[in-house]
Amino acid sequence: MRPTPDQTIDSAVADAALESVAAEAQTKRGKTGSPADQKVADLEQQVREANDRALRSHAELENYRKRSQRELVDERRYAIIPFARDLLTVVDNLERAIEAAQKSPDGSVLLDGVKLVADQLESVLQAHQCVRIETVGTPFDPNFHQAIAQEPSDEHAAGTITRATQAGYKLHDRVIRPAQVFVSTGPAT
Repeated sequence: MRPTPDQTIDSAVADAALESVAAEAQTKRGKTGSPADQKVADLEQQVREANDRALRSHAELENYRKRSQRELVDERRYAIIPFARDLLTVVDNLERAIEAAQKSPDGSVLLDGVKLVADQLESVLQAHQCVRIETVGTPFDPNFHQAIAQEPSDEHAAGTITRATQAGYKLHDRVIRPAQVFVSTGPAT
């Protein structure tokens, strides 16, 4: 791995400082091979090894970051696989119901088959913590419901949901889609 410009500058400064110290020590002593020269050479070697270890550690850290990022992207991309796998059985049963309806002149068989598939779909959603938001007879809550109209009702008190036009769902505690509902204004006058 190539060193970064900062690492190259740091390494060059350290090498220049070591050469300067070594040259100064050599001129003071006037000889080569003295114990001081040996000590300087040892220190130079230690600095080079430390720089090499630092570069390797930096490269390993960068590789770890890249690998973690790739794994996170893959995990997010394929997180829905268990859900999709469970839904495929629902699709298979829906196809079987359609096939059975084509063979049978009796329409009630198709209705029964589709009801079974709808129940199976509901159970798959619940198994993945995707549940239907309660509507009729419950107080209107703008966090879970979307009011599309108000209507008078002798059955329900004001602010209570009288009927739903579209089911709402939540996943764990987060609303995926609010339920579209009619809200009571109280008894008609």
